Amino acid sequence: QVQLVETGGGLVQAGGSLRLSCAASGRTFSNFAMGWFRQAPGKERTFVATISWGGSITKYADAVKGRFTISRDDRKQTVYLQMNGLKPEDTAVYFCARARSGVVSLTDGGYDSWGQGTQVTVSS
Repeated sequence: QVQLVETGGGLVQAGGSLRLSCAASGRTFSNFAMGWFRQAPGKERTFVATISWGGSITKYADAVKGRFTISRDDRKQTVYLQMNGLKPEDTAVYFCARARSGVVSLTDGGYDSWGQGTQVTVSS
């Protein structure tokens, strides 16, 4: 069973940047795609970004395309989400997730392990 721990959330002004990290336990991190999702207050959890095993394929939600970048360091068993140009509408709890395979997925059904989440708050 993999454990995922997100860090890096916080309070930032609009236009600012944050980098989220997700550290994974387990020996087979590199074999799996990873993803980031977010859940705003009173709303459903939505897809943000995903990266394939090896990192050659990345996909983004339209709302974050061009502002957010997902990356991974398999030696550190960590996946990152660099968030630039933050907007108040990016305020949410951000979750890291491990996919069921090495193939990227844009739906939460494609993931079988989840972190506890980290709060990102963007003030206007």
